[in-house]
Amino acid sequence: MKKNCDILLCDLDAFFASVEILDNPALEGKPVLVGGSPEGRGVVSTCSYEARKFGVRSAMPMKKALALCPDAVVLKGRMSRYKEMSDQVRLIFQRFTPDIEFVSIDEAYLAVKKGSGSKTGKAVHIAVKVELGLPISVGISVNKLLAKIACEMAKPNKVGELWPGDIKNQLWPLPIRMLPGIGPVTDNKLNRLGIKQIRDLAAYPKEGLTRLLGKNAETIYYYAHGIDNRKFEAEHEAKSISEETTFPEDIYARDSVHSVLMELSAGVGYRLRSEGYTAWTITLKLRFKDFRTITRGITLPEPVCSDSDIYRISRDLFDKHCSKPPWRLVGVQAAGFEQGSQISLLETSAEQEKESKLTTTRDKLRKKYGTDVIFQGRRLKKK
Repeated sequence: MKKNCDILLCDLDAFFASVEILDNPALEGKPVLVGGSPEGRGVVSTCSYEARKFGVRSAMPMKKALALCPDAVVLKGRMSRYKEMSDQVRLIFQRFTPDIEFVSIDEAYLAVKKGSGSKTGKAVHIAVKVELGLPISVGISVNKLLAKIACEMAKPNKVGELWPGDIKNQLWPLPIRMLPGIGPVTDNKLNRLGIKQIRDLAAYPKEGLTRLLGKNAETIYYYAHGIDNRKFEAEHEAKSISEETTFPEDIYARDSVHSVLMELSAGVGYRLRSEGYTAWTITLKLRFKDFRTITRGITLPEPVCSDSDIYRISRDLFDKHCSKPPWRLVGVQAAGFEQGSQISLLETSAEQEKESKLTTTRDKLRKKYGTDVIFQGRRLKKK
């Protein structure tokens, strides 16, 4: 919690779909799904509000989404384009305050001078809408919790406020699922006891909630009263850069995973270099058939940013920790940033010079034509 400040939660509505509609106005008013292929395990990353009317939601299998909304337009995501637009939104945020906590590519908390939240929230909304043509919802209050709920109540593309004086009339009538930490299982458990609205939760004895919910009970109890003591953590720089993919079907061959790691490493490397960073830590994320997920990382003696170094490190981590196939998901993350160029750990000076020239050429092509223009030789061979 940041004292003597108003808190804004700014959430770009259906962000990926909104960018696609912005770039192709012919999609306006149509149900748009952005995500993986319906042929396999593809899921919906984002869907337009027209698609949501049919019951489609993020993280839903694409096949199910198309069963609910057969006329939907399905588009493969363009992360480089979404990142470009997200950076433009961040520049707008920074005009209003340096105190920004980025939650994701499309969501951020802003801390502004106490008493200025309403005026600033409306100004941010107008700036993003007019300058970038993107819909954004803004919630305003005294803490993250109430700002988040105000934002949810304002959706889509509006500004909402929820102050401590509004708790009784606006917060308490809401369903308990509106509170962070209450998922479907907890919701069903509390519903069976007659606790359906936030007012019911606020009136329930704290000791009784502890018996029901364990260690999270106190936090949820305070949330029901509009109290949120979480710190505001301003992030003036990204903490990590990562790329991951869920396979359309379980993968049994190590070489196939190696090919994907090469592509993911190239994406992470490009984003590092675009920001002028090198990274001290490279982490592998791996999910197995039974949905067990592991992360294994290594902190290096020198920071890296080249595609080849990141690939070799992530490949070695995979080979060491992959256990038995099949695998469902793999990801690569870089963290521990430092400004400046790298000293290669893995190549001779001649090889480093050759790799540097190739990397510069690839980066120019990516910048001009998008990240999907570059296909590594191994990937082409697999195809």
